[in-house]
Amino acid sequence: MIRGILVAGALVAGLSTVSAVMAQSDPITERQQAMKGLSQAARAPGAMLKGEAPFDLATVQTTLKTFADTAKAGPALFPDNSKTGHDTAALPAVWTNKADFNMQFAKFGEAAVAAQASIKDEASFKANFPNVLKTCGGCHETYRAKKS
Repeated sequence: MIRGILVAGALVAGLSTVSAVMAQSDPITERQQAMKGLSQAARAPGAMLKGEAPFDLATVQTTLKTFADTAKAGPALFPDNSKTGHDTAALPAVWTNKADFNMQFAKFGEAAVAAQASIKDEASFKANFPNVLKTCGGCHETYRAKKS
């Protein structure tokens, strides 16, 4: 039994290492997955804003945590060796205006953290969440290619 647990632990550790190495060698795929994660996380609160779903504070807080965590990790997902490939939508401005690009992630993270603290009910959600979405979308105008 102990041998089985040790083998399973070694396999999990090995898979984690392989996943980490693969992610480091393919930052475009990693960032595309992170951005899709943001989009997926925003769906339920978006429906709440439109009145298509009932307000759920726990869901909103989970989404804001996802936003804050992704914003913190975001700049590292755009290393210099990831300018092209995998149908990246990142524009060259990401690398030519790196300081501003990184600042956009910081603003997004700050907006998400501030919203986490201020959203306590549906009224505060409707007052604060749109600003977080605006902060997220602001980066798209300058740093992301338009979808055709």
